[in-house]
Amino acid sequence: MSSQQDKVYIEIIRELNHIIQEDHLSTGDKLPSERELSERLNVGRSSVREALRSLELLDLIETRRGEGTFIKSIGGHRLVEILASFFLREKKARNDLAETRKIVEIEALRLACDRIDENQLSKLENLITQSKHSWENGNFPVEEDYLFHKTIVESCQNRLLLNIWISLVEYSKVALRESLSREGRPEQSIMEHEKIFLALNARNVELAIAALKNHLENSRF
Repeated sequence: MSSQQDKVYIEIIRELNHIIQEDHLSTGDKLPSERELSERLNVGRSSVREALRSLELLDLIETRRGEGTFIKSIGGHRLVEILASFFLREKKARNDLAETRKIVEIEALRLACDRIDENQLSKLENLITQSKHSWENGNFPVEEDYLFHKTIVESCQNRLLLNIWISLVEYSKVALRESLSREGRPEQSIMEHEKIFLALNARNVELAIAALKNHLENSRF
């Protein structure tokens, strides 16, 4: 495949990712038609067809005769991960993502120190306990880790910050699993979460931010 064709494929995948994020599409939802994608991107329908065929071979989408193309139920969550892999192949892209997430999450934590409520603090504490149980049972606490950070951002009570954070972290879920798979990392990550929680519970802004910065640095997203 030529460099120009590569660019066409990437643009098609970018557009698909944009549609999924902006329209909040989930498993079972219908994707735009070949013609619509072709018109949006100003590329030939044959290029769109080939890109969709590739995603279908990966078992991420399915074409139903006379109905259109849909996100497969069993592959819906994997679709975002596959799309993310196209954007995170370059080191600069990964670094930009990590830097932007750090900025957003630190500012959200700063606000959360004033705005978090008792229910959210209890949820954070429970997620730490669940993380320990998952790891004791031999499972990486990926979902618990994700929800811990999401709860912090939610507790800042700024919907725009939360939406920005979610869009960033959807890209880095694959990296999160890779980070937690490093030897000794799950235990260390849980201890770092405990430090963040204790500082947040005490409403100590400086200590909470220092703990979060240390955690994100060690996580190597």
